[in-house]
Parts: sequence; structure tokens; C-alpha cells
Amino acid sequence: MPLVLMARRPRSPHHYRFRDAWVLPAPPDAVYAVLEAVEGYPSWWPQVRRVHQADDVSGTVHIRSLLPYGLTLAARESRRDPRARVLEVVVHGDLEGWARWTVLPHGTAGSLARFEQDVDVRKPLMRRLALPGRPVFRANHAWMMRGGRRGLRALLEGRPRGGADGI
Repeated sequence: MPLVLMARRPRSPHHYRFRDAWVLPAPPDAVYAVLEAVEGYPSWWPQVRRVHQADDVSGTVHIRSLLPYGLTLAARESRRDPRARVLEVVVHGDLEGWARWTVLPHGTAGSLARFEQDVDVRKPLMRRLALPGRPVFRANHAWMMRGGRRGLRALLEGRPRGGADGI
């Protein structure tokens, strides 16, 4: 019998999948509590410019990293599990998809905050520049995550975060 290989449907150039892991100097429950308090993100994550909570499970987030454009996302909680330390949202707007935090113990007193995101770009400019801009968009996301990691680490260590760019 011949071997039949099923071709995988090629991903759209507008699709992004991100994974990040932050080693943090605080117990998992403390990290989870900060990540759960979304309205506080702008105080420690420089690229999260504004958060407006509509209710207990939804709101709007405005972000801008290094590139001269911002993204506006409507986020709705799809999972909040303090026992497993998992937070997940579905997003709509300039990006469509989901994002998830999972906080795990790391070492004797620290944590590993794992971030996962699976989205399709809806912002017209980013869609037009999908192919030539992809490496730049990925670098922009990495810069944003770097700023978040540094800001959260500073908050957990009780020191002021770096400058406006998160360094």
C-alpha cells in the first residue's frame, strides 16, 4: 500500500505564533497575582500604554512597541485558573486570536512565567506589509516582551523599572 502524505495547509503570512518564558524572582502565586491584575500592566510594562476594563472579564488594551504604530485589542477572559495559575484571553481588533500566561514554580523560590500567543493580524498596514515586514514585526514583538520581562522583574524586586523604553 503506498504511503500517502497529507499536505499541511500553509500558514497565512498574517498568522503569528509567539512563545516566551520569563524566569522571575518571586513565588508563582505572587507572579500570578500581578499578571491577573491587567489594569496595572501600564505601570510596569512600558509598551502596554493603556488598559480600560469594561467589566470583570473584558476590556481594551492599547499597546505600542518600538515601531511607530500602535495596536488596539478588545480582550475577553476565556480562562482564569488560580489553582493551575493559568490566564487566557481571546482578542479581537488589530489582532485576532488568543494569548495565555502559565506561571510555574522555578528553582527554590522563583517562577517561570510562560507566555503563548496565537493571532492573525487584522491591522491593514501590517497586512499590506506582511511578507517584507514579518522579520521586523517579530523583532518588535520581542522588544515588547523584553520590556515586559524587565518591568515585571523590577516590580517583583521592589525597584523602579528602567526608562520609557523598558531598559
